[in-house]
Amino acid sequence: MSSARDIRRLNAVLSKSLAGFKPPENLTVSEWADKKRRLSSESSAEYGLWRTSRTPYLKEPMDAFTDPKVKHIVIVAASQVGKSETINNIIGYIIDQDPSSILFIHPTTIDAKEYSKLRIAPMIRDCKCLKSKVSDPKSRDSGNTILQKTYPGGILTMCGSTEAHALASKPIRYIIGDERDRWAISAGDEGDPWKLASARQITFFNAKSIEVSTPTIKGSSVIADAYDLGTQERWKTRCPHCGEYNEIVFDNIRFDKIKVGEGEKTVYQAVNIYYICPSCGGISTEAEMKKQPARWEADNPDAYKANNTRSFWLSAWNSPWATWASTINEFLEALGSSLKMQVVYNTRFGMLWENRGDIEDEDSIMARREDYGAELPSGVLMLTLGVDTQDDRFEYEVVGHGHLKETWSIMRGVIPGRPDDEETWEELDKIIDRRFKFKNGIGLPISATFIDEGGHFTHEVRLHCYQRQSKKVFAIKGRGGSGIPYISPPKKQKIIYQGKVIAFCFVFEIGVNAGKEIIMDNLRVQLPGKNYCHFPKNDEYNKSYFNGLLSEHLVYKKGLKNPWVWEPIPGHKRNEPLDCRNYAIAAAEAVHPDYDGIERKLNDRIEMKIKSINPSKVSDSSPKNKVQRPKCSKNKQLYNDNDW
Repeated sequence: MSSARDIRRLNAVLSKSLAGFKPPENLTVSEWADKKRRLSSESSAEYGLWRTSRTPYLKEPMDAFTDPKVKHIVIVAASQVGKSETINNIIGYIIDQDPSSILFIHPTTIDAKEYSKLRIAPMIRDCKCLKSKVSDPKSRDSGNTILQKTYPGGILTMCGSTEAHALASKPIRYIIGDERDRWAISAGDEGDPWKLASARQITFFNAKSIEVSTPTIKGSSVIADAYDLGTQERWKTRCPHCGEYNEIVFDNIRFDKIKVGEGEKTVYQAVNIYYICPSCGGISTEAEMKKQPARWEADNPDAYKANNTRSFWLSAWNSPWATWASTINEFLEALGSSLKMQVVYNTRFGMLWENRGDIEDEDSIMARREDYGAELPSGVLMLTLGVDTQDDRFEYEVVGHGHLKETWSIMRGVIPGRPDDEETWEELDKIIDRRFKFKNGIGLPISATFIDEGGHFTHEVRLHCYQRQSKKVFAIKGRGGSGIPYISPPKKQKIIYQGKVIAFCFVFEIGVNAGKEIIMDNLRVQLPGKNYCHFPKNDEYNKSYFNGLLSEHLVYKKGLKNPWVWEPIPGHKRNEPLDCRNYAIAAAEAVHPDYDGIERKLNDRIEMKIKSINPSKVSDSSPKNKVQRPKCSKNKQLYNDNDW
């Protein structure tokens, strides 16, 4: 005789099983979300009931899933527009209304686990209709793990793009690919992960697939290629002046910028932001444009029937959570850095990034040369020396540095001789020990010297740097490859002579690729000020120099783990000017001086000099206007106030 407990358990099992046979409601995904979806506090700033009206641009992408004619959906979207919640709503709809097997693929397994914990699990917990169908993970027989969620009629499996076993085993009706542009090129040795996964859908006549991603690099974006095969729909907003519908893009937004802060803390902020209609030239504010009607318009509508594919492209300009000011401020902060700018273009503008290589040629940069009027022009506050070591010579450059990482080339040259020859080092000492002067006679020493230890004279370079460490002369070792920090803390290295360790010295490791990126970004700056590069009008800075400075460029190599590679530009054989400048800039990064303090000392010395000549007259003829700026932090490891 069955106990009441056994009966209750049997009824629970039967109820759960029969739930899979319940006919679905006649709802689209957006209708289901408006009726049953609750946003969780862990994943949403506006938790509570879902409202499609809050993000009307998501309605069509969601409802495309419930269109029987659509087999494939592609969504290219910036951050902060709700693309993850679109995925979640579709998954919730499947579990509740049309249960079947789902394969949810992420770039890596770690990404899959994080998404499951932070988005899927809270959604199931907070939506009653899902919680009743997906077992509690704490129960012994739930079948609910981090990467697998079972429910009546199906199972949700999450995995990384490298997991070939998960991509090519069991039949799957629904496939969802998140952040497609970040996927592995191959799942182990078995080829394209998307093709492996798609092969699992063959047995389903009603299979559907969804690809979602922020865009990345022009010419190598998988999601952009998928978008081109679909309907190519863009979200367009009606102009309140002429009634024409146009997509809001960065090129049609205007703004002013104001300077905030002083010295090294100076930043720019966008003000007076407005949109210019490309059809009529009418001017509208952000608030006005976000209140206007908007709609999806397709550039390739035939794909709906030909490929059963709808594709959507969305930027952050329409997001209810991202203000135009915040987006533009990120753009202003990224100026001067290609890496930061790519992030802004991809995640905020929702645009493909193209490394335009928009650096001027050597003739154009050479034409920017200036007559300094003295060894040191106004604005220079510190000097560093970068030395490239060759078997038969030293090549060097002295670089001046000022506020906001503005730089001035001061002097360059070649010292013939082997690096193991004392006479060669004596000639280099003449540069290291030299004090360079402003027009008013005030002089500056070289605060730090970085000398390349590479080549055939590593220990000779280390020994001579060790002998000159009181002058802040350091050996450096350049290391190529992406992701390597520009400056790493120095390490104590052996100095070997005739097979014996005779001493130890500190050697800095620098990421030469990071340095080249900084230099090229700075060369793109067109106006004096932050990050601008000045060059003197003299014979040392000739076409040969600029040819060497611009001797390399970034090339995208599809298929590599780190696809951006520095390569020589055809016709540019010598890169010593680029290396010397790289080492000089790295030396400044290592020193990290108190520019405000240096400027105050220079001003004080100028006033003392003027008083000694004419005590009754005190004028300001400092390299820069005498300004009291907030004090910056010091790094006393390399820089010493006694240098003054």
